[in-house]
Amino acid sequence: MFELSPYHLLLAAFGLAIILAYWLPRFFSGREPAASALLIGLGLLTFGWIPGMPSAIDPIALPKPWEVLSEICVVVGLFGVGLRIDRLADRKTWAPTVRLLAIGMPLCIAAVAYAGWMFAGMTFAGALLLAAVLAPTDPVLAGDVQVGPPLEGGEHPVRFSLTTEAGLNDGLAFPFVYLALAVAAAGGFTGEVLGDWLWRDVAYRIVLGVAAGAFLGWLLGKIMFDWPSKNALANTESGVIALAGVLAVYGLTELVEGYGFIAAFVSGLTLRRQESDHEFHTKLHDFTESIEHALTAVILIALGAALPALLPSLSWAAALISAALIFVIRPTVGWLSLIGTMDHGRERMVVAFYGVRGVGSIYYLAYAGSHMELTNEAELWAAVAVTILLSTIVHGFTAGLAVERATGDNEPATPRE
Repeated sequence: MFELSPYHLLLAAFGLAIILAYWLPRFFSGREPAASALLIGLGLLTFGWIPGMPSAIDPIALPKPWEVLSEICVVVGLFGVGLRIDRLADRKTWAPTVRLLAIGMPLCIAAVAYAGWMFAGMTFAGALLLAAVLAPTDPVLAGDVQVGPPLEGGEHPVRFSLTTEAGLNDGLAFPFVYLALAVAAAGGFTGEVLGDWLWRDVAYRIVLGVAAGAFLGWLLGKIMFDWPSKNALANTESGVIALAGVLAVYGLTELVEGYGFIAAFVSGLTLRRQESDHEFHTKLHDFTESIEHALTAVILIALGAALPALLPSLSWAAALISAALIFVIRPTVGWLSLIGTMDHGRERMVVAFYGVRGVGSIYYLAYAGSHMELTNEAELWAAVAVTILLSTIVHGFTAGLAVERATGDNEPATPRE
């Protein structure tokens, strides 16, 4: 009469794990809890030791589902980050972001690639891929360090820098992923590989991603607020338009070989400039935020469940590289790249340290695994999983307090004009 359905058991376990991850921290802190690390841990406890479960969701054997789910999560998250930014501000405000992207990220990639090649015994292509995969900071998991929702204000330089960095470096990491795959396919680093990479993967795709995002974001704004003027789409207050819009922007940009991640962020940024005081921006943001949080929760639980299948491939060298990225490499290159851009040492230290790693890294590695046979794939996945777990623990449980102290958020806010 009563049947214990594995499918219903799976649904119940997923739901209970997510509820517990957000609920349990409230017994210990009055702050909004950082649930990311708990989601991974509860995924491990709930599913990781069920016979057959880790292998059933092994990202090495089944990279495509991981790629698709994380891709949608990142795209929606990037669009939402663009919508968060109330003011584009001035050149001085953008200077830390530019430094982090133009100096900090390449230095991080170089340092991790060198360590993987020299100390972990990886191939050059494998070490470069690991570095590229771990390069982007996460637009979803870094919510505690980012600016607030639309119309909320409070865009302190620390929050602005970390928000805009996360919005752009997901797309800017893609050229390095392509370079690693090209080097692996060619069997080495050649002048032809470098030339093709520079004009196509760096110049063409970045420029097209920015241009497509700006144009399509402007077009979305017109469709939502101006056409038709007496019966605007914004009057429906339907947040699902945000999802439809970003999927269209991303898909169209990718069809013409531009970087859809860059286009997603730029389109959100451009859309936010139109009817900037309209409350519909808040509706759009809230809808995208709900989707990205739901998808992130599923991905992190799945990552925890997959850990028993991944960890046996983790070498001590790869584990040390993961720890070095969190505690040494990112903070050091971040601190150096920000020289002369911030007035206070605490602000500079917080921006340098809080480069949260997360879903973007999962997407890039799943993308690489579904497009090419990777030599170091098991070790790569183990290193990425450990880096994300370590980041969610270290950054997740400290970021909110650290950023509040650096920005003075615990003091009464000054109303914006």
